[in-house]
Amino acid sequence: MDLTEQAVVVTGAGSGMGKATACRLVRRNALVAALDIVAEPVLSLTQELGGVGIECDVGSESSARAAIQRVVAELGAPRVLVNCAGIAPAQRISGRKGPHDLDLFQKVIRTNLVGTFNMIRLVAEEMKQLDPVGESGARGVIINTASVAAYEGQIGQAAYSASKGGVVALTLPAARELAQFGIRVVTVAPGLIGTPMLHAMPEEVQTSLANQVPFPRRLGDADEFAALVEHIIDNELLNGEVIRLDGAIRMNPT
Repeated sequence: MDLTEQAVVVTGAGSGMGKATACRLVRRNALVAALDIVAEPVLSLTQELGGVGIECDVGSESSARAAIQRVVAELGAPRVLVNCAGIAPAQRISGRKGPHDLDLFQKVIRTNLVGTFNMIRLVAEEMKQLDPVGESGARGVIINTASVAAYEGQIGQAAYSASKGGVVALTLPAARELAQFGIRVVTVAPGLIGTPMLHAMPEEVQTSLANQVPFPRRLGDADEFAALVEHIIDNELLNGEVIRLDGAIRMNPT
């Protein structure tokens, strides 16, 4: 898909995989709307690279709707949505301090699952009004971020795994429904990616995690995620699928 002068929305664009994706798509001459719940990183990013930075809480009806309205007004209806916004707090269902905090569980679901769905529904409404392009009549593509934790959640990841499992389950029905409009839906399930959160861990912890990956025996790079996003955009036969990006890792219980 030719992204030149086409609007692209990337959530969670302030750091990590979202930032890497925004940077890569800018190099494709896309008009990138970088969204994040913290304004400063995306404002700095778009000041450097172009596009527009928008503070957005993806789990909020009003915040997300206002963000998409601004994107449409300033850049046009999006051809691409990449959902990278997410949080990953860890807590046991029954721990030393008592049961899992219910508000925390709901916060994770709200951000990771409800936020993903919220952006899908709002962007799809605008995307389906675009003129179709190419022989197949494509209008756009939506790419979500799940996790290998959707399949092999570890102890303490009940909320996170449940939220990402929901994103996995959402992929096929969304792709089937939006197919009538020429909109594809694909999800990436990353393994251990070297995001700022992981790089903040002690060196020995990073090494231990990297050694769990069969091959290549290292942490993934955020730009490898972005490269896969770019390929999904270009390969229109990819639809309704969840792609693991994990070096063949299968997470241990702890």
